[in-house]
Amino acid sequence: MAHTVWDSTVGKKTVMAVSGLIMLLYLVVHMIGNLKIFFGAGEFNHYAHWLRTVGEPFMHYEWTLWLVRIVLVVAVVAHAVSAYQLSRRDIRARPSKYVHKKPRASYATRTMRWGGIILGLFIVWHILDLTTGTVHSGGFQPGHPYQNVVDTFSTWYGNVIYIVAMLALGLHVRHGFWSAAQTLGAGSRTRDRALKTVAHVLALLLTAGFIAVPVGVMTGVVS
Repeated sequence: MAHTVWDSTVGKKTVMAVSGLIMLLYLVVHMIGNLKIFFGAGEFNHYAHWLRTVGEPFMHYEWTLWLVRIVLVVAVVAHAVSAYQLSRRDIRARPSKYVHKKPRASYATRTMRWGGIILGLFIVWHILDLTTGTVHSGGFQPGHPYQNVVDTFSTWYGNVIYIVAMLALGLHVRHGFWSAAQTLGAGSRTRDRALKTVAHVLALLLTAGFIAVPVGVMTGVVS
């Protein structure tokens, strides 16, 4: 059987890096959109409606949004599958326990696996909460995203789930961006420090930007 790029470790790492960067780009845009909630219900609801009309009249209503969703689903699946297979390959390559009991990897590195699981579960909950309204607290109102967001973050468990997931996201981005840069050949002795700085700044901005929304609701700034 012919050997494919996907079969190789480098191929899987490349798929993981590219899919991760696609999701990172989405997260940056998504965070900026979320922050519109601080400009009031009218601005936020208008933004949510605009997302469904992007590309009109060439694209029909919600076609662009569904295209983005499909790309994201493919990226998430590719990222998760490549991560799982790389992890299994690593375990098979080193069946015995490490001689050194003290872990040498950073906290973010050691929690990447659990962070990925947490984020995967969060994505499911987030969709069921604010997209379909299946697990939404109170009465889900289609076409009223501002009120739906306020309802979610008016509950203690909604805040806990979201904030824990965003902290996991920050750690995941901090390590993931750096790993992706190395995989795609962007790293070098002269650029490593700059890339690490970018990874830290991105992780911090995304975590703070996303958490600002539930904090805004909890403090009454958004109501």
